[in-house]
Amino acid sequence: MQKSPSEEPAENLTVQPPKTWATGAPAVAHALQYSLEETSVRRTGTTLLTMNQVGGIDCPGCAWADPTPGHRHVNEYCENGAKHINDEATSRRITADFFRRHSVTELAGRSDQWLNQQGRLTEPVVKRPGSDHYEPISWQDALGLLAGELRSLASPDEAVFYTSGRVSNEAAFVLQLFARAFGTNNLPDCSNMCHESSGFALHETLGTGKGTVSLEDLHHTDLIFVVGQNPGSNHPRQLSALEAAKRGGARIIAVNPLPEAGLLRFKNPQKPRGVIGRGVEIADRFLHIRVGGDLALFQGLNRLLLEAEDARPGTVLDHDFIGASTAGFEEFSRHARSVAWEDILRATGLTRVEIEKVRDDVLASERVIVCWAMGVTQHKHGVPTIREIVNFLLLRGNIGRAGAGACPVRGHSNVQGDRTVGIWEQMPDSFLDALRDEFGFEPPRQHGLDAVNSIKAMREGRIKVFLGVAGNFVRAAPDSKVTEEAMRRCRLTAHISTKLNRSHTVCGETALILPTLGRTERDVQATGEQFVTVEDSMSEVHASRGRLEPASRLLLSEVAILCRLARRTLDGTAEIPWERFEADYGTIRDRVSRVVPGLHDYNRRVDRPGGIRLPNPVNEGVFGTESGKAQFSRNDWQMPEVPEGHLLLQTLRSHDQWNTVPYTTNDRYRGIHGSRRVVMVNPDDLTALGLADGARVDLVGVWSDGTERRAADFTVVGYPSARGCAAAYYPETNVLVPLDHVADVSNQPASKGVVVRLEAPTTPV
Repeated sequence: MQKSPSEEPAENLTVQPPKTWATGAPAVAHALQYSLEETSVRRTGTTLLTMNQVGGIDCPGCAWADPTPGHRHVNEYCENGAKHINDEATSRRITADFFRRHSVTELAGRSDQWLNQQGRLTEPVVKRPGSDHYEPISWQDALGLLAGELRSLASPDEAVFYTSGRVSNEAAFVLQLFARAFGTNNLPDCSNMCHESSGFALHETLGTGKGTVSLEDLHHTDLIFVVGQNPGSNHPRQLSALEAAKRGGARIIAVNPLPEAGLLRFKNPQKPRGVIGRGVEIADRFLHIRVGGDLALFQGLNRLLLEAEDARPGTVLDHDFIGASTAGFEEFSRHARSVAWEDILRATGLTRVEIEKVRDDVLASERVIVCWAMGVTQHKHGVPTIREIVNFLLLRGNIGRAGAGACPVRGHSNVQGDRTVGIWEQMPDSFLDALRDEFGFEPPRQHGLDAVNSIKAMREGRIKVFLGVAGNFVRAAPDSKVTEEAMRRCRLTAHISTKLNRSHTVCGETALILPTLGRTERDVQATGEQFVTVEDSMSEVHASRGRLEPASRLLLSEVAILCRLARRTLDGTAEIPWERFEADYGTIRDRVSRVVPGLHDYNRRVDRPGGIRLPNPVNEGVFGTESGKAQFSRNDWQMPEVPEGHLLLQTLRSHDQWNTVPYTTNDRYRGIHGSRRVVMVNPDDLTALGLADGARVDLVGVWSDGTERRAADFTVVGYPSARGCAAAYYPETNVLVPLDHVADVSNQPASKGVVVRLEAPTTPV
């Protein structure tokens, strides 16, 4: 049973063999158990039966695409989506009495799980200078305090406006409009920390920052790569798409340092064979790759494809496509042939025979899709890796046609939509010009601060005000101690949130918590009930309508909070109809339709079943690159160097976790129960290091500049990780990642590929 919200989860580690299949009846049972512990049968039924349905609530859990209307199951959700939506719909409430009983110092010592389990925030609160407690404050005074601090800044660039991917398109558009009318492009978002490398690599090579495939493409392809991704825990509905692909004859290749249950076998609980049968084997081939070896893998595949073309001219590469639609092939080809097999095999930990078998799968397939997630993006060489994946797709014309393409799978429900409507510190001039023409003010042109540079600016005292809209910035960011110290240097920190999290305990001199409606709740404004819109990983924009009564009569929507703040702050200096925006979200969408290409006639189109599929120029043969063509790239071979006696650590989420929030201390599919402070290590590596399974250790991150960082008191668990590699949970291991350890080009924190050694604990156990 779940612990009472007054109790911290007990540490009582038990380890079982990892599961060899995912989902099935146990997933249904766990989803219902968690949901019913959080709220009532009636509320659970309302959320689950309307989730991902036309006219219902869009799942706030992940950004996986919905099937077309008419092809959706009555239970169109996964275990993690069910948990997440009812975690938001919880019947637990945080009132003023809670903050009287718990000081900020005490809350800072609580676990992420405990903070989340306290329930929904119900009224605005403030921590004043010198105080160690939050206390109630009226909305008028709270927004006046925040607006006053913003107006008092010496420059608009002394403020940062952070956004999580949970925010709707309407709220995101209003936020970026407010920030730019205020005078800054300081708009960091969660994409800076998870998929920025995808955006940069795809812009360079294809001229778009988004993927190029649809759900229909996945159903009608011949071969799917799933690289650096764990669909069974992070986007479980993707398993249904992979199952459909398998039944259509596709082969699937899983590339991962850990064998993940969902990629071994999937038991679809929506079908009888998934409940009483064996389910479907997902991966036809599993490449047990070393952490960070994906770049070398695709370099090896590309070399093999070029050599196959040499042996059988005109039969392997798509020369018509390469000649008409690409640039840079010759330079790429010369470099690809020079990458040494010794380096490829050392970086991947694979044999040449294993890679050649994958080549044979590719040669037997007319249509190929490559899916990837943060196991690829969160490396120092994440951008070159994705560019090399694009090289691989271009060689055989697997870009811009049905059943083929690039598929970055994003984890947040609307992180892609936020970027579409302007949440980026580097929006192009074309967007800023459209904003100027629509609203009659000149937006700032100088690029703003991303997440990493925002932390640096706070640390240096250059940022005085931090406003976070949703999310848990402190726990999502790297270098935990540095990030927290930086936040505490702010004059004011403010968070628009539904539930309590660690960021609320890391306060500036003054701190505000501004409670907001969740996506599950009815949003009634002056003109009536409103809906919001979101964009999924496959560029489909659709409506979401809350169904539950708000958790408190004092809650305001994100749109309302931001519009009221803008009115108080800007005081008419920009002629933007904030009051009308708050009263009628359709007026926001009308203005978006004239600013964002592809969202014309927004209100009418998004309200129809299935919503809007945004155009992707790549699929029309249009590439927004400097050359006007898809760009082959030359990517130098790279791999993390690991000294003897050390391991290469990757951070990951447990199965029972959403983003930074663990729901329990269990990771059911990996067989780990009762603790999150574990490090998973291959048994052969344990023998080589002289460590016993179950030993207590500290993780010591080792960096080339001689600095070290320590995460204390972990338990070693023997686990089938790739040799020389280890894994541990995020965000507990963020402390090991220096702020300056970022991906080349994208400046995304490189949380994968951390060199660590395992030491006896510094304090007695």
